[in-house]
Amino acid sequence: MAHAVFIPGLSRGTALWRLTASTLRHLTLTSIMKSKRKTDHLERTASALRREVVASAKVCEIAHESPTVKSLRLLVADKAFSFKAGQWVDFFIPGVSVVGGFSICSSPQLLEQERMIELAVKYTNHPPAIWVHNKCTLDSEVALRVGGEFFFDPQPTEAPRNLVLIAGGVGINPLLSILRHSADLHRDQANKGSSYEIGKIKLFYSAKNTSELLFKKNILDLVNEFPEKITCSLHVTKQTAQISEELKPYITEGRITEKEISNHVSAGTLFYICGPPPMTDFFSKQLEDSHVPKEHICFEKWW
Repeated sequence: MAHAVFIPGLSRGTALWRLTASTLRHLTLTSIMKSKRKTDHLERTASALRREVVASAKVCEIAHESPTVKSLRLLVADKAFSFKAGQWVDFFIPGVSVVGGFSICSSPQLLEQERMIELAVKYTNHPPAIWVHNKCTLDSEVALRVGGEFFFDPQPTEAPRNLVLIAGGVGINPLLSILRHSADLHRDQANKGSSYEIGKIKLFYSAKNTSELLFKKNILDLVNEFPEKITCSLHVTKQTAQISEELKPYITEGRITEKEISNHVSAGTLFYICGPPPMTDFFSKQLEDSHVPKEHICFEKWW
């Protein structure tokens, strides 16, 4: 994972472990620092800001989001644990020396109200992903620490901003968190009139085929709930099966194009990009070439 903007307010430093003694035995500093390969999460994010709290979490729900992706819902009882929409967690697994890194795909409000977070993990040969797909069960216990400088956390006094979210593959995870958070803010504003007023949001999301478009029902539910605020363009690059009637109005066959993105360039728009590095680099450069201020371009690379 990598980041385009520095946002203050998080702190580096030694973790404050709030865990049971049995869990701590598995999550020693020695095991954490065994993540040496450059492809490992801790190596890639060594300079990233992290919160100090490391909290225990229990797996409460497991689901298949696609043929290659499993989602987890975890209970995090520690009220000192919090995150901003778009951030990721260090994922510590008892008995697994390599530390995982997974973006949170739920809204902060789900944590505030139900003490739950959601993750979606693609199957790879990385030990944490193998554990999620092959060994994780209901009531499995792990530990989590929040990090990352890629997030959307508007304050009530700020002017409304339009958002363009550009996702590739499992890069949808942090952008779904931002989308869900924006929907929560809009509901709060409509009900209470005192929260942040969101601008318009456009989601561009590309995957190999419709079965690999994660959370498509959740996305379309938000589009239908807020038709004046949220729209989406779903792209498939290697579709072979017939596209369902429900999805057809939103599907474009082929990659997300420069023209589609350039149509949304404006002075007050923020761009959030998360996907494979070539895709992220391509659209970041395009936006810079279109004179979008660097502070309005936020990106996170998915490996």
